[in-house]
Amino acid sequence: MDLFEYQARDIFEKHGVPVLGGVVATTPEEARAGAEQLGGGTVVVKAQVKTGGRGKAGGVKLAHSPEEAAEKASEILGMDIKGHTVHRVMIAAGARIAEEYYFSVLLDRANRSYLAMCSVEGGMEIEQLAVERPEALAKVAVDPIVGIDQAKADEIVTAAGFADDVKAQVADAIQKLWTVYKEEDATLVEVNPLVKTEDGQIVALDGKVSLDENAGFRHADHEALEDKDAADPLEAKAKANDLNYVKLDGEVGIIGNGAGLVMSTLDVVAYAGEAHGGVKPANFLDIGGGASAAVMAAGLDVILNDPQVKSVFVNVFGGITACDAVADGIVQALEILGDEANKPLVVRLDGNNVVEGRRILTEANHPLVTLAETMDGGADKAAELANA
Repeated sequence: MDLFEYQARDIFEKHGVPVLGGVVATTPEEARAGAEQLGGGTVVVKAQVKTGGRGKAGGVKLAHSPEEAAEKASEILGMDIKGHTVHRVMIAAGARIAEEYYFSVLLDRANRSYLAMCSVEGGMEIEQLAVERPEALAKVAVDPIVGIDQAKADEIVTAAGFADDVKAQVADAIQKLWTVYKEEDATLVEVNPLVKTEDGQIVALDGKVSLDENAGFRHADHEALEDKDAADPLEAKAKANDLNYVKLDGEVGIIGNGAGLVMSTLDVVAYAGEAHGGVKPANFLDIGGGASAAVMAAGLDVILNDPQVKSVFVNVFGGITACDAVADGIVQALEILGDEANKPLVVRLDGNNVVEGRRILTEANHPLVTLAETMDGGADKAAELANA
């Protein structure tokens, strides 16, 4: 889950990272009040969108009074920045910047570890710096067990080339940012820029944080950080039913048990779709090991309410949950959904109790259900029905 900048700022402050004051506003009037709350002087009005390039798009503006803050907020609210509509702005206290730096700590999936990146050249897009001047970006591996202690922080600031007069302060800020990363179960904590002000203070002037939703059970407060207004309604419905669902841009709905099987099903359907008008998978949906009637009904409810879906491919390999239980779940789910079940289903069962499962579906003789003997055959039939 990616956070807005103002949410990242609040989390930084919670863990002692040095930040400036900030107030969120959704109207020009709230922006004026926020600027007054911050002392009535110079503030920065910043669009709150989960994408980069806000400044270049005109989403970051300087204001020298509460009235000007309201004016700038009026200009920014409602803007479209790379497909993201601005619904709120952050009124941030102004700072006299002497130097700009960069720091991030992230999950390094390739090496199954953590990676800290740091540079004395902050403020610009880090991807651009990495390409144009890779030597200016220090990359330091972080042991997940040890984390960033004083020794590792000193190693990072030395590798990045910080001057002696700021090394200690930057190292301290880096350790606090590591605390954010660890304590909040983040996959990314980034500050660009981390600045030195004219009075010699080190401040996190901007922040980007991504949280690991798999660790949400440890953080009841993280639910309040979700941007529910921007969530896809189908994904929100699936999440409410504890379904592992991701919406895609296709016409064949997919239901399977086990992430590996579902991923393979996506590939097979995409391949089969090439012969049937180029239809593609419409979603990823893993119902896991418990294919009960309630779970199946919840999954079908989500998929059938996607207007792009023209057919559904249920691909299940019976293991702990036997095929007859899955078949019963499908039959009962169709009864539960009633008229809402209005798109053809292709069902391929294999594995534990497959004969009994197929018998149940055959005897049910539901007009929407077509049985498939193989995974490839089922994918082809589902693609054909979607194209029809």
